[in-house]
Amino acid sequence: MGNYVGHDVAKLGFGMMRLPMLDSGEIDIRQVEEMVDLFMREGFNYFDTAFGYLGGKSESAVGQAVVQRYPRDKFLLATKMPPWELKKPEDLQRVFDTQLQRTGAGYFDYYMLHALGKDSVKICDNVGAWAFIRDLKAKGLVRHIGCSFHDTADVLDEILTKHPELDFVQLQINYADWDDEDVQARLCYETARKHGKAIIVMEPVKGGSLGTFSGKALDMLKAVRPEASAASWAMRYVASLDGLITILSGMSTIEQMRDNCATIHKMEPITEDDKKTLAEVLRLLNEIPTTPCTECNYCTENCPANIPIPSIIDIENTRLTYENASKNSYAFATRGKGKASDCIACGVCEERCPQHIRIVELLKACAGIYE
Repeated sequence: MGNYVGHDVAKLGFGMMRLPMLDSGEIDIRQVEEMVDLFMREGFNYFDTAFGYLGGKSESAVGQAVVQRYPRDKFLLATKMPPWELKKPEDLQRVFDTQLQRTGAGYFDYYMLHALGKDSVKICDNVGAWAFIRDLKAKGLVRHIGCSFHDTADVLDEILTKHPELDFVQLQINYADWDDEDVQARLCYETARKHGKAIIVMEPVKGGSLGTFSGKALDMLKAVRPEASAASWAMRYVASLDGLITILSGMSTIEQMRDNCATIHKMEPITEDDKKTLAEVLRLLNEIPTTPCTECNYCTENCPANIPIPSIIDIENTRLTYENASKNSYAFATRGKGKASDCIACGVCEERCPQHIRIVELLKACAGIYE
């Protein structure tokens, strides 16, 4: 894979965005520790978190489950600077100090400007974020600097042209988004490679949606590889690409952890016949008009009505798939929170959505169906 930053990193990373949760709304830290221990025993050691994941609780969970329990030189830790938190230059240091305090890590191996796109780049420009992360690297507080990215390839090209100091870029890549006109996974991957940047893959299973389908699509995969999970096909697809640092999976259960570890350990590159099979699977999946939500929860962080948007989308996707509207599930998901009809159409959620979902319009439709 060439001599670049990350060439010796194990090719499975633990994304700490979808951790197992207790009914109380707190992270199930005991289960997280069990997952971390399995992950480390299997020979993997890359952990990815962010300032805003799980309302800020993810970084603290990493501190408790990883940093406090393993020598610092035995794992790699990545986190991210959120542009939406940056109102003035001083906020950069405030956020970074908070991240060091939450994790107790001392330094970060990979540090990113989070979820960059056309608008958030302007924020980074205005507050001096580029110089700030360069300075962190010069001081040894971070070892590699980069960005996670959600926009079109031309925007990525402009960023990497203006900022050659970036060591890597984190991209949403999976077989469903490879040729998608909005996500532009292929074009973004090719742009990063053109600039000689190492790549971290996020959303290889597209928020779990490429690992949980059933019916004819799953039957097609089982006919080729009876023992392989749908998720393993998605992981193999991205693992076959060149120039990767690692592939992040937002694992929520021990079972998902075991499956992903086994897939990477027994990695078999995707073949041309496999790609034809996945193209047919994708055709079948696209016949169901579901919404491509990955449950990243970026949309909920600043929602003034506290609407559980991903949960509502999941309920609506279930209705579309199985033709069964569950008002009970909707009532449970919105208990103590905002309903779809509480949306004031401020558009904050749509500005933050990496999948470019027309959330305001969707919530209006769901209010009519479930309320």
